[in-house]
Amino acid sequence: MASAPESRPVAPRPSVLSLNINSKSALYAAYMPFLRNGGIFIPTTRSYNIGDEVFMLLALMDDPTKLPIAGTVVWITPPGAQNSKAQGIGVQFKSDESGIEAKRKIEGLLGGVMQSSRPTHTM
Repeated sequence: MASAPESRPVAPRPSVLSLNINSKSALYAAYMPFLRNGGIFIPTTRSYNIGDEVFMLLALMDDPTKLPIAGTVVWITPPGAQNSKAQGIGVQFKSDESGIEAKRKIEGLLGGVMQSSRPTHTM
């Protein structure tokens, strides 16, 4: 008699988010340098939980190449947040090659602006 195949819980596939950042000021507002591997704020009305895995395709300014980056939701700005902050999620980059490359590229584009005290989407 054949036994039924073992059923293992299937981890949900990470959702794919696409983000196009067209200016240095938009990149400054979205980048989260205080996270260990860097991260980015993604405006979205979709519901996420802290710890959710996401995959993003990030287009930075004039670069036609989209950066594929895996990350984890570490920040949630709910609808109607204080100070009219945009609803969305903060995603910490993984410490893999794609995350390291994204952090390097973003910090290279931002340069000295990183020390600014201008408000961002998260802080």
